This record gives sequence, C-alpha cells and structure tokens, in this order.
Amino acid sequence: MTDKSLNPTTGNTPSPIPNHLKIVSVAQMQELERVANEGGHPYALMMEQAGKAVADVVAEALPAGQETPVLVLVGPGHNGGDGLVCACYLHDAGYPVRLYIWRRKTDPEDDYQGHFGQLAARGVESLRADEDRDFTVLAEWLHRAAVVVDSLLGTGNNRPVEGDLAALLDQVNDVRTQRKVIADEMAPLQIVAVDCPSGTNCDTGDLYAHAVPADVTVTFAYAKRGHFLFPAANALGQLVVADIGIAPALADHIQTFALAPEYVAPLLPARSRVSHKGSFGKGMAVVGSVNYPGAAFLSCAAMGRVGAGLVTGAVPQPVWVPLATALAEPTWLLLSHELGVINENAVATINEKIGGYQALLLGCGLSHETPTVDFVRSFLTRTRSGRSSALPTNFQAGAGDAGDGEADVHALSTSPFGAIRRRSQLPAAMPSLPPTVIDADGLNCLALIENWSELLPDPVILTPHAGEMARLCGLDITEVRSRAWQLALEKAVIWNAVILLKGPYTAIASPDGRLAVLPVATPALATAGTGDVLAGTITGLLAQGVGPFDAACLGAWLHGRAGEECEEEIGPGGVIASDLLGYLPAVMNELRG
Repeated sequence: MTDKSLNPTTGNTPSPIPNHLKIVSVAQMQELERVANEGGHPYALMMEQAGKAVADVVAEALPAGQETPVLVLVGPGHNGGDGLVCACYLHDAGYPVRLYIWRRKTDPEDDYQGHFGQLAARGVESLRADEDRDFTVLAEWLHRAAVVVDSLLGTGNNRPVEGDLAALLDQVNDVRTQRKVIADEMAPLQIVAVDCPSGTNCDTGDLYAHAVPADVTVTFAYAKRGHFLFPAANALGQLVVADIGIAPALADHIQTFALAPEYVAPLLPARSRVSHKGSFGKGMAVVGSVNYPGAAFLSCAAMGRVGAGLVTGAVPQPVWVPLATALAEPTWLLLSHELGVINENAVATINEKIGGYQALLLGCGLSHETPTVDFVRSFLTRTRSGRSSALPTNFQAGAGDAGDGEADVHALSTSPFGAIRRRSQLPAAMPSLPPTVIDADGLNCLALIENWSELLPDPVILTPHAGEMARLCGLDITEVRSRAWQLALEKAVIWNAVILLKGPYTAIASPDGRLAVLPVATPALATAGTGDVLAGTITGLLAQGVGPFDAACLGAWLHGRAGEECEEEIGPGGVIASDLLGYLPAVMNELRG
C-alpha cells in the first residue's frame, strides 16, 4: 500500500513507535527477559527493579507512617518475588508491612535471592495461608491495611481461579466491599497489582471469577495484550508501565502499541499562516440517503471540523435540500437516485468531479438497497486489484446495460439537473480514486458483492464495527470479538487495506504489520452517528495529506478524546453524535499544546 501525502510533515516513512507504548504477549515478554538475562542483565536485577517500581508507586500515592500499613499478598514465582522486593523497599521507607504468603517456599535453600530472609531479619510480620485456614487473620489484616499489594499470580496465569486461592481472593473482595460501605469511618482499601490483578489473563483479557480488581496495576518493561482486552482491561485501574532495564533495541520487532499523545501529536497536519483553502485539501463524501440524511451531515461536518480546506457532499438529490439547509459550509454534488438511494447512474457524475480531490469517503448512510449495491460495484470496478483501470465503452456488469456489447448512447435518463449518463458512456480514461475511507453501508454493500476485496482502491481504510467485520469475513460476530487483533492484522494484509476495527478498545491494523490500540472506552460514544463522525474525521485528515495508517490513528484518537470530553462535560448518557463535532478542534489544540 502506498502512503501518499500532500503534507511534507507526514511523509511516507512509518512514524517511530515509542518504546514505552509497545504491547507484548506473555510469550514475547518471557523471550525479552530471557535475552536480556543472557545479555548480562540478570533476572535478579530485573526483579529488584520491578519491586522497587511497585514500592515507588505506593509511596507516590500515600506517605509513609503508622496510618498507612501495607499488606503484601505473596504468591509463588517471579510475581511473588517482586512483591517481596517491594515489601523490603516499603519497610525501609518507614511503612508498616505485613506478608501473607500463599504457596511460596520460604526455606533458606528455596528463598530466591534471600528476599524473604531479608524481611524476616528486619522483623517483618508474616503468615502462611495454610496456617490461617478460615482466613480470620487475613480478614483482620485487610481491615487494618491502607494498601494491599497483590503479587499472587503473574502474567503466566492462564486458568480460572479455584480452591483455596479463590477463597483467599473472595476474602479480599469481601473486606474491600465492607470498607466501601463504612467509608465515612474508614478509608477505602487500595489495591496495587503487580503485573496484573490476580484472576486475569494477560494474553486473552479474560477476567476469571474471584478476580481482585486493582486501583493501580504496575507492569514491567511493556504493557501486555490482556491489559487492553476486555473484560480484564476493566479491572486494571490506572496502568503504570515501569522500566526494568531491558534494552529498547531488543523490542525493535514489536509493532503492536497503544496510542498516546506523544505518538499522535506529531501526526497533526501543519497549519501555515500563509495558506488558502486549497492548502488543506479537498475531500468528497459519497454519503446519505432519504432514510439516513444525518449520516451525511455528520460525516461532512467532521471533515470540516478537523481542517479539510473544502468538503463536497455527493448525495442523492432528495437529500440535498435538508442537508444544505442544516450545513452551510460544504459544496454539493447531486447524484442520480432510485427512491432516495444512490443508484448506478451516479457513477458517471462522480467520475467527472473526483479528479481534483485528495480524499474520498464512501458509505455513511448510503443504505444497502440493490440500486446502491450496484452503484458501489460499478464505482469500484475501475480499481480492480488496487489499480486504476479504464472501462471500455462496451463494459457491462449488470442486466441494465446494453446486452449486445455496444455502447448505450441513446438511453439517457433526465433529471431537473440535466442528463444522467449511463455507465457505458463513461470516458475511456478515468482518474484514479484518491485515498479512500469505506465505512458503514459502504462496507455492508461490499459484503453483498462477490470477490469484493479485488475491487478495493489503493490506498484504502476500512472502518468496520464487529458486526460489519463479521459480514465482510463471513464469520460469527463472537469469533470476530474473540480474536479482533489477529483478525484485523490478517485481513489488513490479505485485503491490502488499513483496518480500523471499532469497539472498546478500537484496533487499527496496517498491511505492514503495525497494530495500534486506542485505549478509550466511553459510553458517550455508544450512540447512533458517532461512527459517521469518525469516518469524516479520518477523511478530513487524509485530505490534508496525512498517510492512511496515521490518519486512522490520529482520527481515532481525536474522536475518542472528543467522546471522553463529552462524557466529562455532558455525562455518560445523553450525548448525541453532533456533540462531538465542536470538541474536535479543541482536542486538536490540546494535542498541539
């Protein structure tokens, strides 16, 4: 896929991924630690740095003193070791510390790096879970604690919680609930998880029964996949990624990452004071139908709100009057229609005008009636296999064309806006389509066209939600949701397209293997029309010369932040899609600093 650009600030070179934003699988993390260890950065030192990082997070949140006792829940393996190191640092900083130990060997010969022995020598009180069968002592210690450090299960856990550990975690959850009920008398119990809350799966995002949600999760070197997959992502609280000394070069091959201001801010197109509307590109939106005029309004308005110099709405003629009345800024291209939905005859009209545009949006509110499906098929056939191609004058793809292979030069339909040329009368050479976004009913129309992926223009961004992705792939929606990241990456390569798979959290895949994750989940966006705003936002950025993957990432970020701002100012309910429009410029200004 080419990454064309009008704006010299965007270029064709992929934007560098900040190391601290990268996301790894559990297996990748284990391999990174192994290579670091063999390269002279030993496991023991990584554990020391991890434990100190957790202690630093506790210290930053709460001052040391008798009123801030800390209870460390210690499990087996490296996760429990991190907890013990944390306990050492907190004790030495003046915090009253207790250890509650589950299935960890503490005999001197089994005490890795002597961490437990160091705490015993300091007189730190400890108790083994098998000595507290009814969890009476645990309950007492939980009621007295200000902070619980959860270092029971680490990233390697991939099974539901059962048995005595389930009962232990239930006790933590019960006391925490009790503390919330009597909040006037006692401060809430704060939970700091080491790497992940116990009872979560750091690869799949599963949240098992009995899990203990955290207020803060401190993970090491890199965030893990499960931190960004639901339902586990809902149990993290604040996620802190702490450095443990692994050389960044070891992760050069990692291309999955979380979007953050430091990544998306440099993608904003420049706005020179010496400029005119042509400096910021022209975008066309082929959108709308009599049943969905609002989709056309929202997408065109969003293109302008993110800075496109000129926006043209290409809409079926009956939709024009209400749209032009409501939205003054765009120019309008009126298209042939059948009962208010775009039909195949509109292809010629668009082809005459598209040559001067830098971005195209296809789909919002089109409907997927048969005339519109025929339109989409004919319109995209010009770019079969991602290459611009001329249609011969006798080209046929439907029963409505001349059946003998000759150009249909006599059968012209008319409208109040002049003659409408049939597809067989298209000029022999047509301009290539500009960078294109296909959204909503554009995707639904594709799913009804045989071998549709062969018709995609290049470059192209597809923006499905899970249901639309299921239709495009011929899969069950449950399967799409269960392996969203993998599916987006696979199809980005197969379809040679940027895939923006919407949802909490949205994933954006590039054919070159990059996968960006937008860590935004707000009910403010769960309302009709917000997807139209997103599609228009991305198209407006394309018009200004931002490359396809970057435009999808930046557009998703602006849209997500606008949703969060709406939730903060309006509320989690009652936000409507048009509310987002006014926040888009403010969010861009926020990024520009």
